[in-house]
Amino acid sequence: MKIDCYGDVGDYVASGIDGCEINVHGAAQDQAAQILKYGKLVIHGDVGQAFMYAAKGGDVYVLGNAAGRPLINAVGRPRVVINGTCLDYLAESFMAGDPHNGGGFVVLNGLNPTTDGRFIEQEFPYPGSNLFSLASGGAIFIRDPYRKVSSDQLNGGRLADLTAKDWELILPLLEKNEELFGISVKQELLTVRGKYLRPREVYRKIEPTSLQELA
Repeated sequence: MKIDCYGDVGDYVASGIDGCEINVHGAAQDQAAQILKYGKLVIHGDVGQAFMYAAKGGDVYVLGNAAGRPLINAVGRPRVVINGTCLDYLAESFMAGDPHNGGGFVVLNGLNPTTDGRFIEQEFPYPGSNLFSLASGGAIFIRDPYRKVSSDQLNGGRLADLTAKDWELILPLLEKNEELFGISVKQELLTVRGKYLRPREVYRKIEPTSLQELA
């Protein structure tokens, strides 16, 4: 089943879906995709507060920004691309297992669309605090070629270098993202100040810190 939503579709759009595809042709409001189980969601705009709260799966693509507290308490296998940024508390208490073994992850690109169809970098790829706060599984892959995200913005996670295996994991979603929104992997994502860079020079990984390390 495929559902296309136009206009003001209200809160909780795509919540609890289990297998269908939903396209929101514009912005989505608060608590979109809450407890989403399985399926595909494409949002051609921004999304409101508590996006994908307690989600368990699904492939989700957001053209714009997410407001505060997206993907809190998400578990299982949600795979999400947010092309803008979000306010704060991204993936707090994320419990999505091993992303290389069927677990979930988030890709945050930190871009803004322009009126002439281009995509430019936002000032900060993630301006808020408590990024990946107290997460126990999954990962965040953040486009941060200028290394602006610092450990001070984390709470229980750690910054790591992107590996070739990581890039193989997220590339299919970025290619689908290009198909949906026209955001070129080569020209918009991997090109910085006119220079084409290797993925590990552009993206960084944020992974959970073990409880033993926190102690």
